[in-house]
Amino acid sequence: MCGIIGVIGDKQAAPQLIEGLRRLEYRGYDSAGIATLVDGNIQRRRAEGKLVNLENLLEETPIDGVIGIGHTRWATHGGPTTNNAHPHATEKVAVVHNGIIENYAELKAELKELQCQFETETDTEVIAHLVTHYLTQGLSAQEAFDKAADRLEGAYALAVIFSGEENLMIGARQGTPLAVGYGEGEMFLASDSYALAPLTKKICFLEDGDRVSVTREAVRIYTADNDNVERQIRITAQSGATTGKGEYPHFMLKEIYEQPAVIGDTLNSFINPATGEISMPKDIIDAIENAPRITLIACGTAFYACTVAKYWFEQLVRIPCEIDIASEFRYREAPMPKDGVCIFVSQSGETLDTLEALRYCKRQDQKILSIVNTIESTIERESDMVLHTLAGPEIGVASTKAFTTQLTTMACLVLALAFKKGTIAGEDKEIYADALRHLPKIASNILNHDGEIKKIAKEIFGVRDVLYIGRGSLYPIALEGALKLKEISYIHAEGYAAGEMKHGPIALIDENVPIVAIAPSNEPLFDKTMSNIQETVARGGKILLFSDAVGVEKMNEMTSWAVAMGEVHPFVAPILYTIPVQLLSYHVAVAKGTDVDQPRNLAKSVTVE
Repeated sequence: MCGIIGVIGDKQAAPQLIEGLRRLEYRGYDSAGIATLVDGNIQRRRAEGKLVNLENLLEETPIDGVIGIGHTRWATHGGPTTNNAHPHATEKVAVVHNGIIENYAELKAELKELQCQFETETDTEVIAHLVTHYLTQGLSAQEAFDKAADRLEGAYALAVIFSGEENLMIGARQGTPLAVGYGEGEMFLASDSYALAPLTKKICFLEDGDRVSVTREAVRIYTADNDNVERQIRITAQSGATTGKGEYPHFMLKEIYEQPAVIGDTLNSFINPATGEISMPKDIIDAIENAPRITLIACGTAFYACTVAKYWFEQLVRIPCEIDIASEFRYREAPMPKDGVCIFVSQSGETLDTLEALRYCKRQDQKILSIVNTIESTIERESDMVLHTLAGPEIGVASTKAFTTQLTTMACLVLALAFKKGTIAGEDKEIYADALRHLPKIASNILNHDGEIKKIAKEIFGVRDVLYIGRGSLYPIALEGALKLKEISYIHAEGYAAGEMKHGPIALIDENVPIVAIAPSNEPLFDKTMSNIQETVARGGKILLFSDAVGVEKMNEMTSWAVAMGEVHPFVAPILYTIPVQLLSYHVAVAKGTDVDQPRNLAKSVTVE
């Protein structure tokens, strides 16, 4: 979602702000802007669309200044126009904001009564006018900011600069991430540590309710009651290197092709390469082994990873498992069992719905395990235990390698538990361990089918609807495949358990609705899936089959297109069969000419409800 960067020092601010915004592009945005102080006066440059438009504007009309704030905006209140782009400003103050001010309409009506003139449709402009109103009453910059912040309701991260204040930047956090960066004679604010990595390694993360006053020499963190608080300053593990696309036309394709390597990195963090032994922190194993129930909670693609894990935990570990969408979970006020364990899965570690669900579970005295890709995220910091997926920075909005490393991490956890409990024993232990160890090699082999899948994509990219089907632990991969196609190609797609086709979806079938079937021949329900496909073909449906050579041969007369991959163990099939559905979505989107890496209306990190 929206990104914030702020700098105060002795170097030109604009280049640093642009670099910070470039590193925030992965969050998703539809406009960008910066503001600096020039001779004590606020100067702004804003542009609709991609960051390059702002860079071009700055080349035409550069701005100086050694203090400034920048923002990438994902539209909520008001369309994605230059006028609605941040920073929002009056003559006295400029503000950038991530989140939603829930009482903005009430505040706006009040300010209009005071003759304030609004120029945008955004909730953020209210903040600029509210701070300005208090400044005109003779309050200092900090007093005016604090009085305004006291009246804001909702979730927000803020960074504000003031005309005439060359050595002051103020920020606040409530429900939305904000970090402080410490330098020598310079300080920084940003939405996350990744944006700060090229500027400083010393950072601290604000907590909800924190406000911060920043000068070149010092940082003061304080509460709404103006009491000073201390937050741990740490050395960030984030890399300052800029992530590029290399030889690939899109980040998404690059990240699909990185999967053999990052799956291998994730495996190596849990498996001893010499002995093959799976190593998991003892506190995690003990907590789950003694839990009466596991609850897995996430949003979007991460929720589908949880759905796969439910099959694994229940079938292989024999522990009851519940899954829930984070945005729904806390509102149904679920009763939680004594000694229960809740597992939260998130790429960014900042998804607000997931974070609020986590906090609900903490209040219910649950043990919290987070599985996250972003180091030092809020979800990690608020959890009792953490497992890191080692996908590295994922820039494409549509999740690819983060998803498969989430699955890989949970597969390692499941086997470690099953081996300890004895639910997998004897020769089966080696068979399952081998299935994990061979993941990177098989993933690499699957990528060799890229050209074949690209040709199929060129034949189907013009359709309006696609159905995906699978059985067992591959049913969630059908859901994920449909989501990927929707996200980046804007084709309507739905995923179904294959056995449910005759309970409604089969009414949609005709020659214009392709069905993508995910059905390896050694999957326990393969024969039933084949019957479901036969029912579809009898009604004119065209089948694209992802299977192995045996499966393709058995269904040869039913399929319009088929991709025969190598045989894989059913346990790891969800991880590996994800790759071809990712490639299909990618190539369909490229054929349609959509923005693959930053699809419309979507953000990488959703930090509002």
